[in-house]
Amino acid sequence: MLLKYFYDPKLAHASYLVGCQKTKEAVVVDPGRDIDQYLETAKREGVKLTAVAETHIHADYVSGARELADRVGAKLYVSDEGPAEWKYKYAAQYESQLLKDGDTFLIGNIQFQVMHTPGHTPESISFLLTDQGGGATEPMGIFTGDFVFVGSIGRPDLLEEAAGIKGSAEAGAHQLFHSAERFKQLPDYLQLWPAHGAGSACGKGLGAIPSSTVGYEKRFNPALQYDDETAFVQYILSDQPEAPKYFAVMKRVNKEGPVIIGDAGLPEFFEPAQIEVIRDQATLLDLSPSAEFSQAHVPGTMNIPLSMLAGWAGWLVDYSKPLYLITEADTLAEAVRVLQKIGIDDQLLGAFRRSEVVTQELATENYPVESPSELAPRIEANEVKLIDVRADSEWNASHIPQAEHRFLGRLPEHLTEIKCSQPIVVQCQSSARSAIAASLLQAAGLDVINLAGGFLAWQAAGLPSTSTAQDPVTCSPGSIKACSLEK
Repeated sequence: MLLKYFYDPKLAHASYLVGCQKTKEAVVVDPGRDIDQYLETAKREGVKLTAVAETHIHADYVSGARELADRVGAKLYVSDEGPAEWKYKYAAQYESQLLKDGDTFLIGNIQFQVMHTPGHTPESISFLLTDQGGGATEPMGIFTGDFVFVGSIGRPDLLEEAAGIKGSAEAGAHQLFHSAERFKQLPDYLQLWPAHGAGSACGKGLGAIPSSTVGYEKRFNPALQYDDETAFVQYILSDQPEAPKYFAVMKRVNKEGPVIIGDAGLPEFFEPAQIEVIRDQATLLDLSPSAEFSQAHVPGTMNIPLSMLAGWAGWLVDYSKPLYLITEADTLAEAVRVLQKIGIDDQLLGAFRRSEVVTQELATENYPVESPSELAPRIEANEVKLIDVRADSEWNASHIPQAEHRFLGRLPEHLTEIKCSQPIVVQCQSSARSAIAASLLQAAGLDVINLAGGFLAWQAAGLPSTSTAQDPVTCSPGSIKACSLEK
């Protein structure tokens, strides 16, 4: 048997190629949209990709299942569990087998047995793998998808938080408890192969180790220590990371079937003068490093550095509007690849070379970046409005007393609520996310300053901080007086 591991650190996504070396057949489990990596590995290992197996309809990235089915004729093995609204609508277009609990299928001499594990999503399944070609009669491992992770378990609230399906979070939590109880009955020796690692928003506290065993997780995974259903439900629904709003888009795309990429080329570079033509109808996204963007950029543009694109484009880019990039030729391919993974493809209509934009003097706007020591007196005197764009967990742990909390991922939804005649200082943990926020606020017509080094630099300077336990008020009296928030 052949087992190959693929990991996309930008999406914290793990996928697997399993091959039967006797029959030269292979399957990819939970593939990403960038399928060339699987095709190249299969060719190198001398096997043919004949199948795709998915544990569920993914919400955090565009699946590569349809791409493989369309381009190489791979047979789809997908879930037929759960309610009617969570069935694969495109599966009938290709050779496919819809799976229920207890079903089995073979890839060469390798058997996959289906185990329905609802909770993260209603249709979620896991695959128990048995290498019959090697003489085994019992499974050696389990592909758990987003059900059990190393050190964690899949969150049950995404359908409610991201897709807006009311009441599904608690119902999913109860399902997840029973799935976990069933998982605990599996043999300890089974290897565990999950679909995500540390940094994924599909659960809390995911470990960075790529694999584990059922026995180890039964002993040390916090979510698997609960025998009481009520206590488990309370635990699993608390302190989950923010659910990116693009997850709802991904669920729909992966259910209905993503657009086939095929051999599509890169978007066209346009002359900088065209910026004036498309500015009001489209999103202009500058992928420059924030230090470069802060010094000179086109007015009205949003800045997400290429290194942060996978993590924040899904939160901040409007999927309903045309999108144009400001970047260079040597980074365009990588940017397109990242955007395609989160379902931004039809919207991407073109690009502009940043060097040409600057040369033709279209990058006429900038914003200051100032240190904590420079800004602290002004913050204390309420001469500026301070906005903290970190996650809830960071804010709750500790924050600057005068700050107002506005999580970056939700900032576009609340821009019209922020009214201020004073400069706005934006701050995060290190100043990277606040630089993105600065571009959004400035594009909305506000006067912005980025706090250099963020909260870490503020603390290092010995400046005061507080926590929600000590001070539940999110805005100081002075800041409320200076700046109004529309309800």
